[in-house]
Amino acid sequence: MTYSGAVKVGGPADVHELTGLMISKVAVGPMDNNAYLLRCRATGEQLLIDAAAEPETLLRLIGRDSVASVVTTHRHGDHWQALAEVVAATEARTQAGRYDAEGIPVPTDVLLDDGDTVRVGRVELTVLHLVGHTPGSIALVYDDPHGHPHVFTGDCLFPGGVGNTHQDPDAFAQLLGDVETKIFAALPDETWVYPGHGDDTTLGAERPHLAAWRERGW
Repeated sequence: MTYSGAVKVGGPADVHELTGLMISKVAVGPMDNNAYLLRCRATGEQLLIDAAAEPETLLRLIGRDSVASVVTTHRHGDHWQALAEVVAATEARTQAGRYDAEGIPVPTDVLLDDGDTVRVGRVELTVLHLVGHTPGSIALVYDDPHGHPHVFTGDCLFPGGVGNTHQDPDAFAQLLGDVETKIFAALPDETWVYPGHGDDTTLGAERPHLAAWRERGW
């Protein structure tokens, strides 16, 4: 079946099958958080992005092959409610942005900085540090050698705008600037966007609205 990226809490995962990577998306918890399980097709190694909630759902998604690491995109509590349980069950290595790690109650094994590489099997993802939603939010870019890029944006970019900056104009300017510079200016329209909540989008669908976002201020 064709991947749509439309999932709901209590429903099945949606699986995006790429040549070198399988991406399973599931919605969990009272805030409809997205969690993404990445599986290297060459090695079978797995990585989870945001152990947000419902540890039993995430562990069922992970399955018997376990998971080598869990990346937390930022410090907000709705993105790590299941982290302790998942780590306890899998002994996964934890990774998070350097400037948000102190706000995550599970110790972070690997502190991530802008430009770092996160690996799952033979697949490499590039870390983008994006400031504004939180001080240490990160996005992960998979530049698929067999197709277009894919970016996991946490709560920094959604269909229709950037993440919540709580009516702080300086934080909004910082976040939009980082998103424009590090994502929109660096990646093509075909880039698939996997946000921390809700449906997926592409950069091409969002790019025409950047000026309107800046003008409205959120």
